[in-house]
Amino acid sequence: QVQLVESGGGLVQAGGSLRLSCAASGRTFSSYVMGWFRQAPGKAREFVAAISSTGYITYYTDSVKGRFTISRDNAKNTVYLRMNSLKPEDTAVYYCAADARVGAPTKNTEEYDYWGQGTQVTVSS
Repeated sequence: QVQLVESGGGLVQAGGSLRLSCAASGRTFSSYVMGWFRQAPGKAREFVAAISSTGYITYYTDSVKGRFTISRDNAKNTVYLRMNSLKPEDTAVYYCAADARVGAPTKNTEEYDYWGQGTQVTVSS
């Protein structure tokens, strides 16, 4: 069992930055693909970014490319999402997730086995 705890959300003005963190329990973190997803009010949960177990491969949804950066520190069992040039449409609850299967980073929600409780990001215009 893996527990994921997100932090770093908050209120920021458009154009600002935030860094989200997701701390994982367990000794197998370094073998998991990790992903970030978000859910805005009234909308379905959507993929934001994912990173391979080694950190060498990353994958982003088009709307955040060039603005967001996913990274991980396997020694600290933590994955990060650096968000720059934030826009009001980035407002959502952000979730991290772990995919315990061996493979490439994926945007498919159903392939992730463990989820955090989420952290709110609000971008004001």
